Amino acid sequence: MKNVFQMLLAAMFTLSLTGVAAAAEKRGTADEAVAMVKKAGAYLKEHGKEKSIAAFNDPKGEFIKGDLYVFMFGMTGESTGVALAHGQNAKMVNKNLLELNAGGVYPIKEFLKLANSPAGKGWVTYQWPNSISKNLEEKNTYVEKFGDVLIGVGIYK
Repeated sequence: MKNVFQMLLAAMFTLSLTGVAAAAEKRGTADEAVAMVKKAGAYLKEHGKEKSIAAFNDPKGEFIKGDLYVFMFGMTGESTGVALAHGQNAKMVNKNLLELNAGGVYPIKEFLKLANSPAGKGWVTYQWPNSISKNLEEKNTYVEKFGDVLIGVGIYK
């Protein structure tokens, strides 16, 4: 009986480790984030802003994969800092988030700085709730300018 109990405990421990490994594997990579931004930018160029906004906001669409999701912000006039699309949180859409403070960093302002830089793209690091684990984690987000909008996808460390 003691051996059965020990075997059962060992099996449960192994399964819990497998679950941790599987959760870690589900995390998006930097390469995947950049590829998703490029894919979203190509979609925007081909289909236009309105259709892209709908696609990026679709919770079951092709622009959400595990903990990766596309977001898009306006960069000109009254739309500067306004979330046009957010694949993980529809409550953010159509809101001006310039003053959003994430662990002492104003990510939207940083996104805009990068998008308006000569390179038109880059990475920003800040604290953000992980959409899967729900924990506050360090997030690195890649953003790139496409016309009058910026598109981004972040990864959790």
